[in-house]
Order: sequence, then structure tokens, then C-alpha cells
Amino acid sequence: MPPAAPPPPAFAPSVSVVAPTSQIRADAVVVGVHSGRDGMRVAAGAEAVDAALGGRLYEALRALGATGNVDEVLKIPTLGLADFPLVVATGLGADDTGVAAEAARRGTGAALRSLTGQRRVHLALDAPAGALAEGALLGAYAFTAYKSSAAKRVLRTITVAATPPARAEVKRAQVVAEAVALTRDLVNTPPNDLYPESFAERARALAENRDLSVEVLDEKALRRGKFGGILGVGQGSARPPRLVRISYRPAKAKAHLALVGKGITFDSGGLNLKTANMAAMKSDMGGAAAAIASVLAIATLKLPVSVTATVPMAENMPSGTSYRPSDILRMYDGSTVEIGDTDAEGRVILADALVRAGQDDPDYLIEASTLTGAQIVALGPRLIGAMGTDGWRDTVVAAGASAGEGLWAMPLPDELRTNLDSPVADIANIPGERWAGMLVAGRFLGEYVPDGVPWVHLDIAGPAFNQGSAHGYTPKGGTGAGVRTMIAAAEHLAAR
Repeated sequence: MPPAAPPPPAFAPSVSVVAPTSQIRADAVVVGVHSGRDGMRVAAGAEAVDAALGGRLYEALRALGATGNVDEVLKIPTLGLADFPLVVATGLGADDTGVAAEAARRGTGAALRSLTGQRRVHLALDAPAGALAEGALLGAYAFTAYKSSAAKRVLRTITVAATPPARAEVKRAQVVAEAVALTRDLVNTPPNDLYPESFAERARALAENRDLSVEVLDEKALRRGKFGGILGVGQGSARPPRLVRISYRPAKAKAHLALVGKGITFDSGGLNLKTANMAAMKSDMGGAAAAIASVLAIATLKLPVSVTATVPMAENMPSGTSYRPSDILRMYDGSTVEIGDTDAEGRVILADALVRAGQDDPDYLIEASTLTGAQIVALGPRLIGAMGTDGWRDTVVAAGASAGEGLWAMPLPDELRTNLDSPVADIANIPGERWAGMLVAGRFLGEYVPDGVPWVHLDIAGPAFNQGSAHGYTPKGGTGAGVRTMIAAAEHLAAR
């Protein structure tokens, strides 16, 4: 059976820069509102809008009860007073000096999420142009590929009031937003259409479209290569596993970055069947999607950093051929793993992928995975847990924070390794006790990272799939977690 046809690409309006003094030509204009102890204040950049309304913008907002709090969005019809029919006021939070980049992203994202019938939107905020464009594009995202009667997104253009040098920022923002949208699309695609074979073919097509080298190992090649972890996890499914590798090799690269992402296209738990939250398990390939999208974006940005993405893909299903608790798998590096729980499958396929990635002799490694429920217990649904080599971990955390993602550095104490001791194999895939589950999983992965390679594990279990209400530029469903961090980390290496 051939792989399913992929859904159409994410909707992506164009973004352009116009001079702050240009006449506003739009169907809706976005302005910012700050909160403060003395009440709300209209953010800088809205002066032309206020003038068009005869100086009544503040009074209109006060009449609507505007506070300027984050995620507050209010709409003001201009009733013929201006050339544009609608003003959208978005909350930016505390009244600090100027508008911070993340506040700009969140505010414009919330505003664009509220708009569905406007063709042209203008951003009238004095804030970093790249952040405004990125937030607007991420907020405009909608996954409607499977809606037979979905309302058409008519938005076509977004304009940002800024000076011409900001065009480079906007161009970068478009590339980053496209990568995030691709990741969201992949995560949101149902598992009957996105399974190892179809996921691998989608990745191949995306890479070849950018003239990147790509290698796809099918189940036969995986057997020849003795990828026992990937094969063991995937053996219970009628849809066999894959390993995808995408390489970007620019001239005069300053470093070689390895990206690894977990690609469990659906996780039933295997024979240790999940008893809750299974419907969200289509998102268990969020790390793989992020790694694939990131290498494509880094190549598009032409960063002087070599990147190799190594992505294992499998479906974890219960059947007569499933791997079992107490099975012992022989991994790609020859080591043995005792399976204590078939629902701790992500670390098993990642172990094979980490060893393969290490054979490329990378200078740095970033791995992203929806790995543990313990991450959500420890950090909640929005913060990414980061652990690994201390210096590189902190660099990646700082890079991700500058890009607008929330990460928290976590330790990997040596004493946790004894929790993974097995009486019959080299290591067990789960600890003998339930404490520090996120860190123990990271410690397991560390066993398969080559000595001397600075590495970081990003546990995106909660942040990769938003099961709560939409907020800022983040929709329900797939979020694209990890993509902006990986790109920003590559940019850090490129700037050295």
C-alpha cells in the first residue's frame, strides 16, 4: 500500500515592511495596549490610528474595559472614520520601556488568531519587526486539511510598519514560522495518514525539494544494520519502522550540529497499554517533526553550520508480534536493553538514533522528544525540560529563550544511573522506582551519546501538543515546540 498523500501545506500569508509614515491600507489594523498600576496605556506605534479616529482611540478602549493584560483582544469598528474598517487592540502586558520581542509575538499572535475574514492586516506597533511578523504568522495558523466545509482563510498579506533594514528580520521570521507551521501540520495529521512509511516519504520529499541529501532505511535495511531498538519497538505494528537522515552541508561550515528527534507516529503503549490520554498520542512524533523542520529551515537560511537530522520512526502497537515486558533487545551499538515497560519506547528507538548520529562525528548534538509524562508533572505543559552537558545545555536554553520558547535547565545526577541497572542486561529501559522520571530518561539517553560530544536532551512532552485553550500565537493541538530553539542554537554556532 503506497503512503497516504500528505495534507496541503499550512496557510502562510506574505509579510512586507512599509514605512511608518505610509498610508494604512488594510482591512484590520492591530495596535498594542499595555497594562499598568495606573491603568492601561496605548503602546507606541498607534499614533496614526489614533489620529484617524480623531484622537478617540484611548476613550474607545476605556469604554470597552481594556486592561492591556496578556491575551486580551478587543475589536473597535471605525464606522467610516478611517480608511480601515477595524482596529484590533491586543494586550501586551506590563508597561515596560518599549515592547519586548516575546510580548510582541504573543500580542500579534493573539490578535491574528481572532481574525478570519480579513484579507489585509496591518501591524501598527513600535516593536521588533521580526517578532511582530513571526507572532502574526504563527497566530494566523490553522489546520483545516480534514475539514470538508472549512471556512476559507482569506488573509493574504500582513504589513509591518518599520524601516527598510527590518526586511531581513521579517524574511527570517517567515522561514522560522514556516518551519513551525510544518511541524504543527505533521503533529496534527492523524496517524492513519502519518505512519512510519508515509512520514519518511514526506520527509524525503521535503528534503529533496531543497536539494538536501536524504537517506531512508526501511525495515530490511534496519535489519541489515542491526538497529534492534527501532525494530523491537516497531515489530508490533503492521506498519514497519523507518530511519530517516537528512543532511545539510554548506561550504566553510563553522560547526557540525546533529539533530535527533523521536518519531513514534502513534503510541498505544504497546502491551503495557495506555489507560488514558491515548487520543493525544498522534503527537508522539513531535520531536521528529521538529528536527526535520529545523534542518530544512537552517538550510533555507543558509547558515554556515553543517546539520544532520537523524530521525527514527515507529508505531508502538499491541499485537501478537509486539515486543514484551522482560524482552531483551540488542541495540545498534551491540549493547542489550531489558524492557521493563513497552510504554517507555521512545528512549529505545532514540538510543539507536543517537549512536548512529554519533558516527558522523558532530561537534554538538540536540535531541528532542515527547519523552515522559514526568516532564509535565515537573514543569507543566508549557516549559521544555533541558538536560545534558552543562555548558551546551545552558547555551541551548539561552538560545531558545531568546527565540521565545520556555526552557528550564535540569540536572542529570550520576547516581540516577544505578536506577537503570538490570540483572540480565546491560541496562533497563525504566528505573526500579518512580522518582525523577524525566531525569532518569535523560540519563538513559546519555548512555548512547558518544563520549566528548556536548549534547542536550529536550523533553517536549507537554509543550509539543496543547490540549488546553489557545493562547498568544499558540493554537490548540500541535505547537511546533523545539523548532525555534534548534534554529536559534544553530544561529549561535554560526555567529561564533
